[in-house]
Amino acid sequence: MAPEQRTDAAPVVRPPAVGHGGSIEMTLSPPVAEALAGGRPVVALESTIISHGLPRPQNLEAAHHFEQVLRDQGVTPATIAVLDGQLHIGLDEDALKRVATDDITKASVRDLPMLIATGGSGATTVAATAHLARLAGIRVFATGGLGGVHRLASSTYDESADLMTLAQTPITVVSAGVKSILDIGATLERLETLGVTVLGYRTSRFPAFWLTDSGHDLDWRVESGHQVVEVMAAGDALTRTQAVLVANPLAIDQQLDPEVHDSALDAALAAARDQGVRGKQVTPFLLSEMVQATGGRSLDVNLQIVRNNVALAGEIARAWAEREQHMQDT
Repeated sequence: MAPEQRTDAAPVVRPPAVGHGGSIEMTLSPPVAEALAGGRPVVALESTIISHGLPRPQNLEAAHHFEQVLRDQGVTPATIAVLDGQLHIGLDEDALKRVATDDITKASVRDLPMLIATGGSGATTVAATAHLARLAGIRVFATGGLGGVHRLASSTYDESADLMTLAQTPITVVSAGVKSILDIGATLERLETLGVTVLGYRTSRFPAFWLTDSGHDLDWRVESGHQVVEVMAAGDALTRTQAVLVANPLAIDQQLDPEVHDSALDAALAAARDQGVRGKQVTPFLLSEMVQATGGRSLDVNLQIVRNNVALAGEIARAWAEREQHMQDT
C-alpha cells in the first residue's frame, strides 16, 4: 500500500538548532509536522534500508509496508533522507521512489554538511537518521540492525559511526541487536564504554540480527513498551545525552537456520576479503552476498526483522506520547 498523499498543504519547513554558521532548514512532511505539533506518536525510519539494504523493486514495496505498519497502529512514519541538499523528515511517494530507484549515496553524519552544501542526495544511515530525527523532535527510531565494530577492527580501525552518534544522541532505537557480520562482543564493549543503555526486549541475551541469540548476556531487560518509556524518562531526568538501545530478537522460528547462517557468513566474509571491500561498502556488500548464499532466505528474515522492530517502535512511541500528554494534563 502506498503512503497517504497530501495535496492540501505544502511541506512544512522548520529550522533545527542554530549554530555559529546560521540555521539549516529542515522539511517536515505535513503528516509529520502535524503529528509532532499535536503531541501524537511519530517513529523515524532510515532510508539506507531502502536504497542499499534491499534489492529493487522489493525495496519500495518494503518501504510502503513498514510505513503502513505504523499507520495501522495510529503512529506517523517519518522516513528520513537528504534530497537535493534538503533535509526531509517524512517522504511523500515521489521522494520514496527516488530513494528506492536512484543511485544515491549512503549518507552518515559526516556526509550531511557536504550534501547540504552541494545540493546532493543521500539515504541516511542509522547515525544520520538518529541525528536528524532528534533535531526534528522525534524520540523513537526503528531500524533493522545497528552498525558496530567490524571484524579485524584491531588492524583496520573499522567502526561504524552509529556507535559514536548513539553516544551523543538521546533517542530510543529499536533494532535486532547488531548485524552478525560484525564483532558483536567488541561492539557491546564499545556501547558500554560510550554509555549507551542497552535493554533486551523480553530477553536477557543480545540478539544477532538474523539470529535470535548472539551468545552474549545483557544486564537489563524490559517486558513492555511502557517500561522502555520509563527508562527514557529517567534518562531525561538525569540529563543524559546517550541513546537507549532496545534489542528486539527474532522469535526462534523466525531466525535464519544457524548452520545456513554460519556457512553463508563465512563465504561472504571471504568474498569481501578477496575483493578488498572496505569502509561503508562492507555492510551492503556482505548483506548482498548473504542473500545470494542463502538463496534469498536472509532477505526474507531481514524483512521480518524490520517489521518486528517497526511494530515495537510504534508501541514505544505511543506509550511515550501518552506519557507526555499525561504530564501536560497534570
